[in-house]
Amino acid sequence: QVQVTESGGGSVQAGGSLRLSCQTSRDSYRGNCVAWFRQTPGKEREGIATIYTVSTGDGTPGYADSVEGRFTISRDSASSTAYLQMNDLKPEDTAKYYCAAEPDWDMGGFCRRVALRPFRPKVSDFNYWGQGTQVTVSS
Repeated sequence: QVQVTESGGGSVQAGGSLRLSCQTSRDSYRGNCVAWFRQTPGKEREGIATIYTVSTGDGTPGYADSVEGRFTISRDSASSTAYLQMNDLKPEDTAKYYCAAEPDWDMGGFCRRVALRPFRPKVSDFNYWGQGTQVTVSS
């Protein structure tokens, strides 16, 4: 079992910034692959960023084309937390954002495979989810 706790989100004007946090539980033997997804009504949930939470493993982040260069995912290994810094927000970034986690017994190897190009993490890759947090960007 992995506990996933999200925080952050809110409303901002176009061009502004927000930061989302995702704290996950872990045990001594492995870290988690953490992914951020987002979803708007009537559309499929879209994976936008991934990272492995433990500093001794592969921490190469993965990004969707729609956010690369504007969003940055980072990790704090001590607290098993992943952050999503969102800059230069656009109205089309308005969505409900979800954090997802999956135990990665391969020291970041699972996370690396999920992030292979073309970058399209699947909802089915992750078994543990947060409740979601709304991000609204006004023009």
